[in-house]
Amino acid sequence: MFHSRTPLAVSAALVLGSLAPAAAQQTADAVAPEAATDTTTAFGGLSQAATDALVLKGAGTPVEAEDWMVVAANPLAVEAGARVLREGGTAADAMVAVQAVLGLVEPQSSGLGGGAFLVWYDADSGEVTTLDGRETAPLEATPTLFQTDDGETMGFFDAVVGGRSVGTPGTPALMQAAHDKWGQSDWAGLFAEAIDLAEGGFTVSPRLADLVAGDVDRLGRFRATQEYFFPGGDPIAEGDTLTNPDYADTLRQIAAEGADVFYTGPIASDIVATVRTAAGNPGLLSRADLALYEVKERDPVCVPYRAHEVCGMGPPSSGALTVGQILGMLDGYDLAALGPDSAEAWRLIGDASRLAFADRGLYMADTDYVPMPTKGLVAPEYLEQRGQLLSGDDALPEVSPGNPEWDHAIDLAPDTSLELPSTSHISIVDSHGNALSMTTTIENGFGSRLFVRGFLLNNELTDFSFSTHSDGRPIANRLEPGKRPRSSMAPTIVMTDGAPSLVIGSPGGSRIIGYVAQAIIAHVDWGMNVQEAVSMPHLVNRFGTYDLEAGTTAADLESALTDLGFEVNVRDLNSGLHAIAVGETLSGGADPRREGIALGQ
Repeated sequence: MFHSRTPLAVSAALVLGSLAPAAAQQTADAVAPEAATDTTTAFGGLSQAATDALVLKGAGTPVEAEDWMVVAANPLAVEAGARVLREGGTAADAMVAVQAVLGLVEPQSSGLGGGAFLVWYDADSGEVTTLDGRETAPLEATPTLFQTDDGETMGFFDAVVGGRSVGTPGTPALMQAAHDKWGQSDWAGLFAEAIDLAEGGFTVSPRLADLVAGDVDRLGRFRATQEYFFPGGDPIAEGDTLTNPDYADTLRQIAAEGADVFYTGPIASDIVATVRTAAGNPGLLSRADLALYEVKERDPVCVPYRAHEVCGMGPPSSGALTVGQILGMLDGYDLAALGPDSAEAWRLIGDASRLAFADRGLYMADTDYVPMPTKGLVAPEYLEQRGQLLSGDDALPEVSPGNPEWDHAIDLAPDTSLELPSTSHISIVDSHGNALSMTTTIENGFGSRLFVRGFLLNNELTDFSFSTHSDGRPIANRLEPGKRPRSSMAPTIVMTDGAPSLVIGSPGGSRIIGYVAQAIIAHVDWGMNVQEAVSMPHLVNRFGTYDLEAGTTAADLESALTDLGFEVNVRDLNSGLHAIAVGETLSGGADPRREGIALGQ
């Protein structure tokens, strides 16, 4: 049985505002209990445990377990991870199995052609470690890669679709590195489910079918991509059985020879050829870029919040720093007393986010290339000073970056790079007490739209700033050879008394930061269980406009927030939060906006 010293729940009695019941209703609408059989059929038949998990999610109820738990974006992937955990494998082992299946059944979001950030809590040492599997810019790339001959920045999708946007994939190397450090299961056996599904066929899910139908023009631009997603000329449809023998072959090679086979030999040659010959928009990736790729172990960023430490991935991710800044600025305000219905609570959260994003845009980038005041950005005295800016009654009329403590001088310009939502998140706690939080991506939905060896290639280079300077000052997140683009991915482990109490993360582009911060506040301050916290309606403010989730009670706050001085936009907000609360038992929640589930034992 898994035990943690202190559960995260702050109140035995949940006193929830109207946002929480609405979230539960939204969850029920997304996957109603009576629709569980239909949902199961959509995935080609699931275990009874997976079917039960769908029913619980539909009812807005977390999944409970004692020994282990896994939460991810597709039931087939979750079942693969559950098999590994059931057999005594570690969270690192289970992640390999989950990621291998996700790359097949959810190819638009993550896969072998992408990258990931991983946060690990080690039960034996009590330490938190982070691994950076982010893509790198080709060595032949220049800072003006996304500029036209006359110096103008390219249109976003003009840059995305094709080889120009492809960085060196990091996910296979990260899978191997995590298994080497923390795995116990036989490496080759971790790919069994993914290989079987690729060869025998899997049922196309509603989400995959809808996204393919919505991206016909871009997916149809390249022959291999078109042949896979449009067999016989028509887009794949919900309920179709899809096979991918090329993916099975790629996985077999990785299973037999390790991840190095991906970065050398025929697989690497095919990746490079696909990138460099992409019609209309070739790229610069080379065999040398693949052969030189390395996963990097980074120091975690941990920021105090209430009685907890919120730990995550540091640069080149802006996730942990920006989530930490938001929470740190709010630490002096009683959000629990205000509650989730309060416009005043959302004023504080929204303006804290705006202030944090101002710092993000100016300072945050790959610290292997750009000096950063990492410690200064989350120093308690700096966050207290920034938090004092929230003490008024109305929305801040404007925000600007702060002046954190530096150990040297530098003059940077703000960045305006675009980061669109796709991505996927995996949360796992194993029977040994280890915890893993990993956010994994190919960036935009379907990445570069280039398909090779059964998987899609990323478009991560478009996470760099397309401009190199502004008003004569360099932009920290400008593109440079070998550099890793800034990310908003925020895989997070909340620590309480030295042990994990919440394992969480989400997809969603730069809104990831708001989704994760909101869910932590919902759980810590408002006493919501993990399913309620990941289901509740979203309110996100990054750059001044307050996005309110359409079709939920978040939209009911439109008038109140407008009266406080915010510009408000009611729109769809598609997170994919997956969370595990760790106490005397494990409690898992899967975002109703996507197809995932929690499974445990």
